[in-house]
Amino acid sequence: MLLPTTLVGSYAQPEWLIDRAKLAGRFPPRVRAKELWRISEPFLAEAQDDATVLAIKAQEEAGLDIVTDGEIRRESYSNRFATALEGIDIDNPGVALDRSGHPNPVPRIVGKIRRKRAVEVEDLKFLRRHTDHKVKMTVPGPFTMSQQAQNDYYPSAAEAAMDYAAAVNAEIKDLFAAGADVVQIDEPYMQARPGPAGEYGLAALKRALEGVSGVTAVHICFGYAAIIHQRPSAYSFLSQLKGCRCRQVSIETAQSNLDCAVLKDLPDKTIILGVLDLSTPQVETPETVASRIRRALDYRKPEDIIVAPDCGLKYLPRDSAFGKMKAMVEGARIVRAELGAG
Repeated sequence: MLLPTTLVGSYAQPEWLIDRAKLAGRFPPRVRAKELWRISEPFLAEAQDDATVLAIKAQEEAGLDIVTDGEIRRESYSNRFATALEGIDIDNPGVALDRSGHPNPVPRIVGKIRRKRAVEVEDLKFLRRHTDHKVKMTVPGPFTMSQQAQNDYYPSAAEAAMDYAAAVNAEIKDLFAAGADVVQIDEPYMQARPGPAGEYGLAALKRALEGVSGVTAVHICFGYAAIIHQRPSAYSFLSQLKGCRCRQVSIETAQSNLDCAVLKDLPDKTIILGVLDLSTPQVETPETVASRIRRALDYRKPEDIIVAPDCGLKYLPRDSAFGKMKAMVEGARIVRAELGAG
């Protein structure tokens, strides 16, 4: 289908499952944050399953073509995977500066990082059982995890990033073996810290994709709009992904009013085009979404575009998240019809 639609990853978790006021009142958790869940431990997994089904059905009802599990079981996009690895002391966290410049508790590296087990494969299998749509899973990127950790073991952050990359690589391969159509790697810290991203982050990303044959995407953004309020007008790290073996690159254009001419710098990539402004709960009109899609078509063929939000919908009210998804689908239909692909 021309201009297919998808989420970047997360959907809004229900209020009965997670304390959304607590979630919004702090920086995204890098270590476990069990205090956010409203459901007690004996019943939490079942409640997360139920909420995941609701997220899947909401995406289908809105008309999305590629569905995620909404990351409903996660306290943040990265902490569930990062705290499941060997070599991490989860009981005695460290501290690192978040991309906002504020200190945040983070995983503390005390030994060699290894993946002990598949972390998200059961989540994928659950997603597969509950939809007949194409499905996408997301994993945190090795560079981003290396920036969200206190390194008390490795001689350098670069070496830590390469072992994170090996863990991500094994997870991606298991996800494809279990039936994923797309696996997305979230690497927002490449934009936040372009210097070290160029020094060793890109090499770590390439290691994470080594030997992977399925359709992979890399998401790179300016941070959650609910947390990071100042949006730059251009990416500091984007064209460097031209040499990466991922097939898709996910970028935001709506919140920052990005000059889409930058898309010419990634001629070999399919673009996951962010067209929903997540800095406001106000639902865009389909025509607004369509206009944001048209801006990209000045620089890339419609066959090269997948339509998506700028970032995850995690921090939005559920009714707003659903309304924005529907507007996104309708906006894509408008442009599809204009292109004669109704």
